Parts: sequence; structure tokens; C-alpha cells
Amino acid sequence: MAKKQKQKQIDMSSQPQPTKGGAPIVTSPLIEVRNSPVHGRGVFAVAPIAKGARIIEYLGDRVSHEAADKRYEDHDESDNHTFLFIVDKHTVIDAGVGGNDARFINHQCKGNCESVIENRRVFIDATRDISPGEELGYDYEIGREKDDPPNVDEIYACRCGSPQCRGTMLWPPKKPEPKRRKPAKARKTRRPEAKSKRRPERSRRRA
Repeated sequence: MAKKQKQKQIDMSSQPQPTKGGAPIVTSPLIEVRNSPVHGRGVFAVAPIAKGARIIEYLGDRVSHEAADKRYEDHDESDNHTFLFIVDKHTVIDAGVGGNDARFINHQCKGNCESVIENRRVFIDATRDISPGEELGYDYEIGREKDDPPNVDEIYACRCGSPQCRGTMLWPPKKPEPKRRKPAKARKTRRPEAKSKRRPERSRRRA
């Protein structure tokens, strides 16, 4: 009689908020949340924000990737709504649980902010001067995956309205072309391409 394989036990417990770097930046007097012309709710400046300013921290329940997968295993793949942020290979921040206003900052292809990871914490910094009334945004750089549905570009279409809009929240902007086999007579070898380092990205599989 075949032995039943034990199911891997997933640790669903929350991870502690890192303390290095000071207290969490829960809110900011520089911003407010209101309806956005880009998508749903957005975050807007209510005071001048200088280039380089640290605006807010992306906060929420810190869990493992396995716990995040389990939490949202029934998520509709056609829904592009995401509150998850990948910190590193050990941690995902789920701003849908205990999150702050940072979760409402929308994607913009040419945003006025950027996400910065320091001491295993995620911060939102201004990349240029921002005037009162402007909506905040940064590039989500959502990574493509091998098992993407055929309409993935439609699901993650971008409507940020920027002149530099690439039309998608995904990265790279276009699905990579499958590599063609070279004729046998060519007998040439291809050198491996160098992989560029990129900032950690917003997750879409677990939101």
C-alpha cells in the first residue's frame, strides 16, 4: 500500500516589521487619498513635495511568498488589482491587510515617484518636484511569467495618460519573442546575455 505523502505545512504567520531605520512612516501630511482619473482611488499631493523627499512607507502584513500564494490562491487572474509588494525572496508585503495610504498610489509609466527598498523596508520617494494637486505614481514593473494568459497585456493595460506611456504595467513592455533555432549548417554558438539588475517589483499573482 502506497504511503500518503505529507502536505507541506505553510507558515501563515506574520513577520515582524523591521526596526532598523526608525519608526514606520505610516502617514504623511503631504498627501491625501481621493478618486483618481487613472484608476479607482489615488494619492495626491496637498503640499509641495521636493525632489528626493521620502513621502511614505509601503506598509502591510509581512508574510512569506508561500503564505501570500495560499492567501490568494483563488484570486481571479483577470483582475489586475494588487496590493502585494515583493521585498525579497523571503518576504511579501500585503497592504490589503493592515496597509496604509501607500497602497493607493497608482502605476504610472513615467511617474513622479519611485519605490526604494532599504533595510528590508519599502519607501516611496519623489523623483522630481511635485506640485499640490498632482497625483503620485511610480512604475510597478510587473514581471511577465511563462504561464501568462493570452490576454495578459489587456488585463494589465496602462491608462496613465503620460506621453511616455508604454501601454502596459508589465515589464518588459513586449512579450519576448521565442528564440528561433539556427540552421544546423551555421554551427554558431551564442554568448549568454547579461541580465540587468532591476528594482523589486509589485506582485500580481498574489493580489
